[in-house]
Amino acid sequence: MSVDELKREARQLPEKERADFVADLLSTFPAATYDVSDAEVAQRVAETESGEVEDISFAELKAAIQRRSPK
Repeated sequence: MSVDELKREARQLPEKERADFVADLLSTFPAATYDVSDAEVAQRVAETESGEVEDISFAELKAAIQRRSPK
């Protein structure tokens, strides 16, 4: 089964089964390690809340990632 076929089949699953499927797939990746301190997180939140930086929607993030990803 190709990846495209698998994606088509997965989209047909009920929401709960899709969520379980995705969670299972994500569990196969190594745990992410973030080198960000609590202070840096607080600073980023403050910058967003003050308007110093602009947040983007998930759809905008996904589109930006897809534009940068090799085909």
